[in-house]
Amino acid sequence: TIGSQFNLPANSEVNVGKGIPLQEVFMSKMLKNAGYTTGAIGKWHLGAVADYHPNKRGFDDFYGFLGGGHKYFSEEYTVIYNKQKAEGREVIFDYLKPLEHNGKNVENPTEYLTDELSRKAVDFVKGATTDENPFFLYLAYNAPHVPLEAKAEDLELFKHIEDKDRRTYAAMVYAVDRGVGELVKALKAKKEYENTLIVFLSDNGGKLSKGANNYPLREGKGSTCEGGYRVPMFFHWPSKITVGQKFDYPVSALDFYPTFATLSGASIPKDKKLDGKDIWQNLLSGSNPRKDEPVFVLRHREGYSDVGVRQNEWKALKTNKNPWKLFNIENDLGESNDLSKEHPEQLKQMVLEAQNWSNTHTEPQWFDPEELQKDWVEQEMAKFKQTFEID
Repeated sequence: TIGSQFNLPANSEVNVGKGIPLQEVFMSKMLKNAGYTTGAIGKWHLGAVADYHPNKRGFDDFYGFLGGGHKYFSEEYTVIYNKQKAEGREVIFDYLKPLEHNGKNVENPTEYLTDELSRKAVDFVKGATTDENPFFLYLAYNAPHVPLEAKAEDLELFKHIEDKDRRTYAAMVYAVDRGVGELVKALKAKKEYENTLIVFLSDNGGKLSKGANNYPLREGKGSTCEGGYRVPMFFHWPSKITVGQKFDYPVSALDFYPTFATLSGASIPKDKKLDGKDIWQNLLSGSNPRKDEPVFVLRHREGYSDVGVRQNEWKALKTNKNPWKLFNIENDLGESNDLSKEHPEQLKQMVLEAQNWSNTHTEPQWFDPEELQKDWVEQEMAKFKQTFEID
């Protein structure tokens, strides 16, 4: 409904000039209005110009980069950036641009990017715990996003992995683990560990061509199969959540907004339409917050769209212009046993709900890659054509 079906393309400040619509009040703004000290560290990718900047969207403090990714070694990206700037290049790739702190370039950073972000997260916690306000920190690590780049000492720990990409991927994730450990130490040192909710998750499944392994899930990043978006997540709050508790129901990152509103006592902005749900009581009781309710995922391709629908134990799936299929996702996590012929009415009902959901979508404000706009128009992709037809 907000027109961001695609990621902002590279160098979006030049070729798009906007971001997520300004009328959308981010949960950072909601929490800031409720008295929280707010910080964002790492990847932004929600708008790289003026009013779309993190400091204008509810974050008191921002340290990181505005694009969709970044190179990891400062001695490399700084040299390339300075060289291209000296040559007079007007547009320099996002991954090479300087890190910034509240709108100002960070001069001569020296650390591996993941370690740099971890250090700034620790600094934020140390600073935020000295005032009387509660705090909210959004720590968006770049790792293990491409480019695959890891520290030599981290690679050495995984030298037993023969595949180079897989070895590098493991080393990059290890650096994230190290950083989270440092953040936990800081919380303990400030005596806020027991009183802080930590939510950890990935934004999508691993990229199979770049060292990831999503087994037993099918496919990976960008797919509407489970391997594309089903990821591990944990909530950690020693004084509130039982250790070792397992929550075996679908949760979306969209649920954070209403859930955090409840936990913080913050007011959701008037007329704000949220697709997420407050899951807190369900988490504590171990009950399904979406019993009988569908969860949708859609990915536009070159001239067609892939769709996935989850409802209770069922998963309806359409990929690569193939016929719709139906899986019992609780018994068949790898999506290998098509049950569409055995349960045609279940499939029909789920596909109809997905079609109705698609009718609420607005036109994309941008495309990534930008060439897809031609397909969007020529193939009339907004009409979805045969997408919701069951063979």
